Amino acid sequence: MAVGKGILAGLALLALGGCNGASGKKDEAVQAGLSDDHFVQAGEDYFRDMDNGVRLTPAEARGRNMWLVWSGGNDRFWDGMTKPTLGGFDLLKIVAPDPRSPNRRGNRWYQLGLVNEPCFKAPAKVDSYGLWRDERDPACPPDPFADAARYPGVAIGARGKTVPVGSYYGEPSGILGLRLFPNPDFDEKAKARWSAARYYADPRYYNDPKLVRPYRVGMSCGFCHVGPSPVHPPRDPENPTFADLNSTVGAQYMWVDRLFFWNPNERNYMYQLVKTYRPGAMDTSLVSTDNINNPRTMNAVYSLGDRLTAARQLGHEALKSGERDNMQFNMFTNSAALTRYFEAPDQVWTPHVLKDGSDAVGALGALNRVYLNIGLYSEEWLTHFNPVVGGKPITPIRIAVARKNSAYWRATEKGTLDTALFFLKAARPDRLADAPGGAAHLGTPEAVAHGRDVFAVTCARCHSSKQPQAPAGVSLADSAGPGYMSRFKAWWKWTQGPDFQQKMKALAARPDFANGNYFSTDVRIPVTLLRTNLCSPLATNALAGNIWDNFSSSSYKALPSVGRSSYRDPFTGAALAYAMPAGGRGYTRVPSLVSLWSTAPFLLNNSVGPFNGDPSVSGRMAVFDASIKAMLWPEKRPRDEEVPNAGGVIDRTTTRSYLFVPSSLLPKLPGKLDDEAQKALAQLTNSNGDIEVGPIPAGMPVNLLASLQPLAESRSPADITRHYGRVLILLAKLKAAILSVPKGADDAALRVHFSNLRGSLMALNKCPDFVVNRGHYFGTAAFNDQEGLTADERAFGTEPVLRDEDKRALISYLKSL
Repeated sequence: MAVGKGILAGLALLALGGCNGASGKKDEAVQAGLSDDHFVQAGEDYFRDMDNGVRLTPAEARGRNMWLVWSGGNDRFWDGMTKPTLGGFDLLKIVAPDPRSPNRRGNRWYQLGLVNEPCFKAPAKVDSYGLWRDERDPACPPDPFADAARYPGVAIGARGKTVPVGSYYGEPSGILGLRLFPNPDFDEKAKARWSAARYYADPRYYNDPKLVRPYRVGMSCGFCHVGPSPVHPPRDPENPTFADLNSTVGAQYMWVDRLFFWNPNERNYMYQLVKTYRPGAMDTSLVSTDNINNPRTMNAVYSLGDRLTAARQLGHEALKSGERDNMQFNMFTNSAALTRYFEAPDQVWTPHVLKDGSDAVGALGALNRVYLNIGLYSEEWLTHFNPVVGGKPITPIRIAVARKNSAYWRATEKGTLDTALFFLKAARPDRLADAPGGAAHLGTPEAVAHGRDVFAVTCARCHSSKQPQAPAGVSLADSAGPGYMSRFKAWWKWTQGPDFQQKMKALAARPDFANGNYFSTDVRIPVTLLRTNLCSPLATNALAGNIWDNFSSSSYKALPSVGRSSYRDPFTGAALAYAMPAGGRGYTRVPSLVSLWSTAPFLLNNSVGPFNGDPSVSGRMAVFDASIKAMLWPEKRPRDEEVPNAGGVIDRTTTRSYLFVPSSLLPKLPGKLDDEAQKALAQLTNSNGDIEVGPIPAGMPVNLLASLQPLAESRSPADITRHYGRVLILLAKLKAAILSVPKGADDAALRVHFSNLRGSLMALNKCPDFVVNRGHYFGTAAFNDQEGLTADERAFGTEPVLRDEDKRALISYLKSL
């Protein structure tokens, strides 16, 4: 949630302290004397009706189970997330809400966008700890994964004493992807102090960092990837059957802001920040923060086999050092279909999974990294950064260290091949023609044929994995690394000419064109061509020496700068330029158009198009129609009301807000504050004893504070000292401005009051581009608008502008994919 994303990191660090520790910590399983052999992945085909009823082999069923119920000990991590989120986040309040809460079962789908697990119903009474947990329908068979005899959990702490040991899969919570585990810290002392009534009603009690809850909540990958099936949608989204659900479509309806703030308060600036996360989008650098507010859509997994084929053509990368510690298919199987993506010791052909194209070490490496990012082996992971708040230099987590000290990590490495096999079998396209009533939304054969030709000339160069043979020296194959931009520019120029366009039209006209087509090249496109928001291409977590160093390739780390990108001043709309750094930043990998009709809104942050929360075919089509029109007629996209010439929407605070730090989360200092510090603290403390920083006026760009850079990226001592000096000066200015707010000032007056800080705030902003719904103007007049563009952007030339009838035909073709 990015409490520390921005200049407020300094205050949050005061409240929370540093997060330091020696590397090489042992995980809970190893501490309990267990090895990875203890954690056998379950083989029961319990979810057999999901994923359109696809029939799975035993290995594939194990892979689906792992995706949906394996959390790898991350219940330890999620239990600790209340403190760095300043009391805002508590998964136990999501799975066991107060019965008066809008988040309860029966309203959970439309309120939170979370998938209610079949075989459960709303609770009629509290459980043995006084919590309102969903109750299992007695007509359903038992959940097989909760069988503690077959899958005995980790006996550590109070488990087996005050609480049961349980299963290493935990118990089902009533929400798919969230599992309940007995809390090993819930000893006799914690039990005596526990009060469910106060947990629901008393902020002083439930915000106490020393509070021990009876359960910890673990999260599987499925939590962010399960959703209603586009071709078998539920009649009632609040009460789906397993047949209505799909494991890989992505949680595109999840209200992440409401999930991370179980008790929303618009006066809390942190809630204003997470409100910039549109449904279905979240910041994947949320915990290991890079100090950029950067919500991105949760990936759908479609056509993995076709994607791997595309990777073999264009996804060649080289690995060095710790990158080579990633598991590859060859280490588990002799299947010729899977062993061709790695050549020992250091050559891979890999999909690019994350939006910035940084996951580039092989498909299994990408899968394994996900488990770390949702809290597996948190004993070690959290020693490399300050979670959420930042403010501490990030260091890489090493695969070799995880393999040595974490039984959970080793068990995960053993299991993800089965998950990949499951994807290969089950992650099939959801065609509109196969959806109930879908045929009524399809275009005529003539419109589709016309649209196919338009697609071939305008879109297919990026959005088709079937491509004409490029001339020598032009192909993007084997191009990753320092020479990538020169190869890309040559390739792009070729695609603008008649040779490519004629061959591509002929290829697209073949009756088998859609068969085996991933409808993406999966290559990295420079932001100077896309002209989308700069924040995702500026992400830093996969750079050399950063947290995901071992999970990004040397080829990625050697990518050159894309040049200077244009953006708009968020206060005046004036055109400005940003010099994109080299070393991996500046690119966005091409999304697939498979099942595009079911995945709107569009762009990597779901900012183009409306949201209606309706997963029916008609509901999806209503959103698709509005969203695709906004993509192809960009003049239909909303504009910022305060700065219309900024080129799009700027996320702004909706009301006057404050940064709150509950007094229960403030540390006990070893000594007494001096008089000046005592005075400053008194001025920042409200009547409840909580720190309250503000007021932050309504209408302020959220990212003005949320993407400020508290840390110097340079390793130079002089640069670090200089940067910290600038941050301290800005903190002092900000403090003085807050303390001198005119009494009774309205929001307009507050914005004027803080206006002299704009320059200082923007100078330290890690992503100064605040317009979230701009870019991807291909086929439109907006692409050829040269006003405000940099020379690097103009170098890509102009593009033919599609006529309205061409755009409508293209939409007909896209709906058929």
